[in-house]
Amino acid sequence: MKSIAFIGTGNMGGAMAKACSKVLDPSEIIITNRTRAKAEEIAEEIHCTVVNTNVEAVKSATYIVLGVKPQMMEAVLKEIANTVKSERKKRELVILTIAAGKTISFYQSILGDIPIIRLMPNTPCLVSEGMTLLVRSPKATDEHVEKVKNFFSKSGLIQEIPESQMDAAGSVAGCGTGFFCMFIEALADGAVMEGIPRPDAYKYAAQALKGTAELVLQSGKHPGALKDEICSPGGSTIAGVKALEDGKFRATVMEAVLQSTKRNQELGK
Repeated sequence: MKSIAFIGTGNMGGAMAKACSKVLDPSEIIITNRTRAKAEEIAEEIHCTVVNTNVEAVKSATYIVLGVKPQMMEAVLKEIANTVKSERKKRELVILTIAAGKTISFYQSILGDIPIIRLMPNTPCLVSEGMTLLVRSPKATDEHVEKVKNFFSKSGLIQEIPESQMDAAGSVAGCGTGFFCMFIEALADGAVMEGIPRPDAYKYAAQALKGTAELVLQSGKHPGALKDEICSPGGSTIAGVKALEDGKFRATVMEAVLQSTKRNQELGK
């Protein structure tokens, strides 16, 4: 019996499989994907095993990661439900899921009252700088959670939260990475308008954002306090801050989080 199987190896499922391969021996990892070529591409990179079907994956590992999109999740669950229930009678089996919106009760309604752990990772897991949120079902023990944290310990930070916070927290930690990319692109576009070569502009913007994020985490200071330290009286930074305030930057970002949270909730229905 292998340690972990990944059903679905798209962008996020593939990223988690790669993070897991930094901790486990490749022989302990199984993957499957509806497009086998995609699974084989990842297997070639991390030297794990590819199986042909979702049912075969469930039969082959203790921890099963469901990496399919929310819209496809119900069909996949119904496909593997009988196998999950029969396997659970014989041995330990824990379901992990990275689909947005879908609640623990949704999975229980199809698979029964079994250990289920919801994960909300983000793409920086690929470079070991991810922020993964974790929610457990009542049947998921401390041992299960610690095992999962160990599997993905090379992906970045992992934090357990109440399920009631998942949609909103996921909008920040998950969707936020897309917003940050837009911000980097916008900063770079401004620099390009002022004559900076685009590759340099991307590097300056990305490194500035990366460094500032690390400063927030390490200093423990309020982001507003750090901003104030940068804004000299009558200086260039406060002039730029004024432009952002005029463009309703804060309100727009807040609205983006609200809309992403709303969509997460819709995906859960």
